[in-house]
Amino acid sequence: MPDVTLGIATPAGAVALARISQRAFQSDVICGAPGDGGPPGYDSPAWQASIMNSAAYFRILLAGDLVGGAIVFDKGEGHYELGRVFLDPASHRQGIGLAVMHLLFAQFPLARKWTLDTPPWNMRTRSFYRKLGFRLVKETEADLFFEKVMA
Repeated sequence: MPDVTLGIATPAGAVALARISQRAFQSDVICGAPGDGGPPGYDSPAWQASIMNSAAYFRILLAGDLVGGAIVFDKGEGHYELGRVFLDPASHRQGIGLAVMHLLFAQFPLARKWTLDTPPWNMRTRSFYRKLGFRLVKETEADLFFEKVMA
């Protein structure tokens, strides 16, 4: 198991998080992305800092080094939405993402339901979330919507 920890993101780290986010989402071209790009604010330090005021934003650390971030929204009544999780491409396929998700689940022990969405072209995220017990609950042309009901 990799030495993965979560820390609270702060505005002082917004530039570094934006750089990692940009590399992470631009690497999606190998998974079917139609081109460079990502979700809103993915490459903006200002957006990264501003979202810290409205969501739980975690730094992902591997052996103490920053390798990614995760954003979680509290939707109320035990419902949490994974707004975004990203890892530097150099950290892909090492079990870090799975470790991060288990740490997030532990961070919110009262969660009854987790939801998220991902683009339909991204086979990497689709299989990743299924491996974690998420199930597809809705599909549109632009997004796949997943849900995990906690035991």
